[in-house]
Amino acid sequence: MDRRQFLYQSALMPAAACVASSSAAGSPAAEGGGSITLRDKFFGCIAGLHVGSALKGPCEGWACQDIQAKYGTIDKMIGYQDYHNGWNREPGTTEDGVERSKMMSTAIIEKKDRVTAEDVRAIWVRDMKPEAAGMISEPFEGVLLAMAKSGIPACDIGRYCDYAGLVSMSRSCHPIALINSGNIEGAVEDIFEVGQVYQTSNSRGLQWAAVTGIAIASATKPGATVDGVIGDILKGHPRFSTTGAASGQSAIVNEIERGLELTKKCQDFHEMRVAFDSVYNGKGMAYFAAYANEVVTKAVCVFAMCKGNLKQAMISGVNMGRDTDCLSATASGMTGALAGASSVPEEWISQVDYATTKMPVTNDRRTVKQTADGLYEAYKARLQRIRTFAEQMEKA
Repeated sequence: MDRRQFLYQSALMPAAACVASSSAAGSPAAEGGGSITLRDKFFGCIAGLHVGSALKGPCEGWACQDIQAKYGTIDKMIGYQDYHNGWNREPGTTEDGVERSKMMSTAIIEKKDRVTAEDVRAIWVRDMKPEAAGMISEPFEGVLLAMAKSGIPACDIGRYCDYAGLVSMSRSCHPIALINSGNIEGAVEDIFEVGQVYQTSNSRGLQWAAVTGIAIASATKPGATVDGVIGDILKGHPRFSTTGAASGQSAIVNEIERGLELTKKCQDFHEMRVAFDSVYNGKGMAYFAAYANEVVTKAVCVFAMCKGNLKQAMISGVNMGRDTDCLSATASGMTGALAGASSVPEEWISQVDYATTKMPVTNDRRTVKQTADGLYEAYKARLQRIRTFAEQMEKA
């Protein structure tokens, strides 16, 4: 056992018993009565990530007014043609952010434990196809893959990405948060560690990704609530920058609080997108709608508004306009980790699984359930190792 794993496992011991109890007894469902198990939460989070991404169809980057004019409300899977390289995409096709998360999931499932940047780099080198860059993954990911194959330290790879503030990690770090279920500090630590394959250490992009991790790790706790998750987010983290913020509070927390205040009376996505339109409206630069501060702030507000209804979070995210897939994936991952996937039509999940079999370039063809179950089993294996270690040391 290396020093990092020893410290991580020791830190998690007090939390392990608490989190394990949610696996057995279940937690109150967000709405509608009944209870929800930790396995349900894993499935809800991964369904939110995959299905939420896919629901956007061809509308990524569109203004909400254009979505309204073309589709009214997007509430079903839409296929589309000639999006990249003449590929006619099946309804339910996922995209670059899900490809990132798949590699993190694979690393965790195979290791059955928390992972490092080096663990994820190994999966990149083995499973990522160079031709995916510019087709299903972003063009800059081809450059990062070449750097990964060069043998430089994995934690240095993100230095060669031009987009330190993008939502790249924020919208795909769900598996990292899930293997740290119930342990917010562990989720944040691992996101800053693994995220270095995409972005510069402690960059804005990774700080905002930590918000996603905090939300998911908090939502998986026994008895978690929407208000409790929001409370954990607003506590912030010592690694959040205070540059340009009020004294003693991070700029990230300030921006999220501003968004929550702005949208606290919004009853649906129609009202929310109008409220945000005057705040986030930049254009004219690369990835103009895909910066992490915008997407994660909106995601937290959608999570708060939808109060545990995963289907509603998905539909809200994809109809907000701008970076629709990333917003839906982030908000829906948070919501699914709290409430499970019971509100999502089964045909949506089945369509995503079918579309995955038809993707010409992907690094993994697991179904949504196979991915969620693999992560859950990895988490259980990790908890068992912690228990065994604790029992051994108690006899020392």
